[in-house]
Amino acid sequence: MPQFKARRRVRHSATEMFALVVDMERYPEFVPLCQDMRVRGRKEVGEGVAVATARMTVAYKMIREIFTTKVTMHEPELWITVEYLDGPLHVLSNRWTFRPISETASEVEFFINYEFKSRILSALMGAVFEAAFRRFAGAFEKRADQVYGTGGGRIVASG
Repeated sequence: MPQFKARRRVRHSATEMFALVVDMERYPEFVPLCQDMRVRGRKEVGEGVAVATARMTVAYKMIREIFTTKVTMHEPELWITVEYLDGPLHVLSNRWTFRPISETASEVEFFINYEFKSRILSALMGAVFEAAFRRFAGAFEKRADQVYGTGGGRIVASG
């Protein structure tokens, strides 16, 4: 099963990065392959914990697929999980964690594993998905710089 993990230290606070990732409606503006994002049914399920259903349209050339996921956002502990509900995949699991380094820096970790239902779709989109996931961390970091200011740029990148 394909998987991807990236860890980056950025010059933005953990709470700023968390807020950026939970602002899912803005993903079409900067997330690779994301053509549309609709969030339905966001509700509080505890103090600082919310759950939403998100519907993302991913497009590349002539291929267009729609994924529905359950997104759990745990602000007190600064993590987000994404669980697959419906779409062209057999498996999708995604987790974000945000660790404060200082008031103005944090470590952001992104992990995803996925498996397409169709071997044909996997052959067509597998390499495209992998390339997009490799650009995810940079896309969110660049977006943070646009929203919050550059703060001196990136500290360290690994993945």
